Amino acid sequence: MSKTTPWKVTKTSAQNRTKATDQLVTEAPLELRLGGTPLAVLMRTPGDDADLLRGFAITEGIVLTPTEVAGVVVVAGDPEQNRWEIMLAAGVTVDPEQFRRNLYSSSSCGVCGKASIDALKVTAPEPPVGPELSPELILSLPARMRELQETFALTGGQHGAAVFQADGTLLAVREDVGRHNAVDKVIGALAANRWPLGEVMLLVSGRVSFEIVQKAAVAGIPVIGGVSAASSLAVELADELGLTVIGFLRDESFNVYTGGRRVMAG
Repeated sequence: MSKTTPWKVTKTSAQNRTKATDQLVTEAPLELRLGGTPLAVLMRTPGDDADLLRGFAITEGIVLTPTEVAGVVVVAGDPEQNRWEIMLAAGVTVDPEQFRRNLYSSSSCGVCGKASIDALKVTAPEPPVGPELSPELILSLPARMRELQETFALTGGQHGAAVFQADGTLLAVREDVGRHNAVDKVIGALAANRWPLGEVMLLVSGRVSFEIVQKAAVAGIPVIGGVSAASSLAVELADELGLTVIGFLRDESFNVYTGGRRVMAG
């Protein structure tokens, strides 16, 4: 299934109307199963689905480490590849009912289907002390991520998430119609070969919300930056867990909401 879908539109201005073909970001359901039991339906952009589900399993606490996942495979007999199964490593047991969501998770909701705010309490590892990042380095990162957002360039409808090392080395970048899905994809991509993630920074193309801080915390990521605002609950959670949150990262400035020790003086 393609990441984009062509659609005929009428481009309209005060002066004229013309027919054209636009490229829409594809949004399609993805069913996650564990032990044959459906856990959740995620609304996502097709592509990097194994990364998405590996990251989802980690950030939702279904597994504690990537080594507990033996594989992520398409359910037999599904030609559309919209049903996937998480295969657990030998000796690992998980009760599917403990994590089963009663509602689908839309592309804009990272915590839909949770029974209550109590279910969102985070059991996160102690974050790394570092990294220490210069303002110049931090300011350079959004443009570097944007250059690699190919589907956003085509559609204008994709969120991006990228993970950088302290020296600015890009480790991975992923896109999705859902901002939290993009985060799960980039975490899942790295977790396949690298764990723990260490002194890294997660950058997202939109706002820093509660669920993004939650996912970063569970993955052991100490710094989260966004090109837009941060929500109150996201900042409060980050402050409680000792994480650094950066918002309005654009142009020539940014806001540091928590964990300022990881940002060097300019």
